[in-house]
Amino acid sequence: MKEKRVAVDSIRKFMKSSFVAVGVPETDADIIVDILIRSDLRGIRSHGIGRLKLYIDRIRDGILQPQTHIETIKEYPATALLDGNNGMGHVISYKAMELAIQKAQSTGIAAVSVRNSSHFGIAGYYADMAIQNDMAGMAVTNARPSIAPTFGKNPMMGTNPIAFGCPTDEECPFLLDMATSIAQRGKIEVLERQHQNIPPGWAIDGNGNVVSNPSDLLKMLKQKAASFLPLGGAGEKLGGYKGYGMAMMVEILSSLFSGGPFGWGLSGFDENQQKIPHRLGHFFIAVNISAFIDIKEFKKLAGDLVRSMRQSETLPGHERIYTAGEKEFDHEQSVPRTGIPLNARLQENLRAIAADLDITADFL
Repeated sequence: MKEKRVAVDSIRKFMKSSFVAVGVPETDADIIVDILIRSDLRGIRSHGIGRLKLYIDRIRDGILQPQTHIETIKEYPATALLDGNNGMGHVISYKAMELAIQKAQSTGIAAVSVRNSSHFGIAGYYADMAIQNDMAGMAVTNARPSIAPTFGKNPMMGTNPIAFGCPTDEECPFLLDMATSIAQRGKIEVLERQHQNIPPGWAIDGNGNVVSNPSDLLKMLKQKAASFLPLGGAGEKLGGYKGYGMAMMVEILSSLFSGGPFGWGLSGFDENQQKIPHRLGHFFIAVNISAFIDIKEFKKLAGDLVRSMRQSETLPGHERIYTAGEKEFDHEQSVPRTGIPLNARLQENLRAIAADLDITADFL
């Protein structure tokens, strides 16, 4: 079976029907699907429709609540602490950043901390919410353990992504969305579906040896027998301690400010290896640019900055320089015309979901 491309609207309709079929309210399903579709549109195949089965399985296992009930634990004019009660992370995070943006309108800068949440998709989506409101935005989250600390052999922290973005005077904003590891679990799942090996330097076993088989790595991560390497790689020579330190920073923002668990407390398993909610933590910041500088002046300065990078001289053999989010922005313009790519393994998964939930998947 070959890879095929499917119209965005067909994928959107299918995902919404799937979530509603397992008890997610329609308005919440719209939020979740929009975030997942945005990932596929931006070419981030590890966090789009390929994750649909994961969410459905977790709902059916009782570790994700399809109806999301958000509780405000503490609130001040510029801050808030929310409890997601193990609901859908996309919905919780959307509401949290929405609240941060609302607060920043009057306070200039606002931060919202979240506990007892779940996987929230691409972090860049929430930073972009701020951008669409002429603000700068930042979103971070912890995750189940997969990164080993520098000189360590066991996975102790998640891939702990960081997203930051701001508007420019161009249609394309500056939007950085990155893991604090060299790679992350979603990319390994994509490689597994494509029957490809893991590039050297991404992951190691307990003896420091390279792990190249994606199926083996996914199993070994659960057994604490392998780890992703932090940004910079193994040891200190190439700055691996910097990625390790950044992952710790995200852990502090996501766990300690919310009073939630960290490390193996996020594994999704209890001491008897029974599945339980992951209880992830997030942290969102919105900065009202006009509280510091005129928004038009800021956008012009930001545009000048990104253009100065792109217009600088390239190394031999390279045609151009990109700024953060530019490749994804370009991809987002083309996918609606060409459709979302589905490889053979993903097509099989979607057929199984359609049959199981008794919904239409006539695009397959």
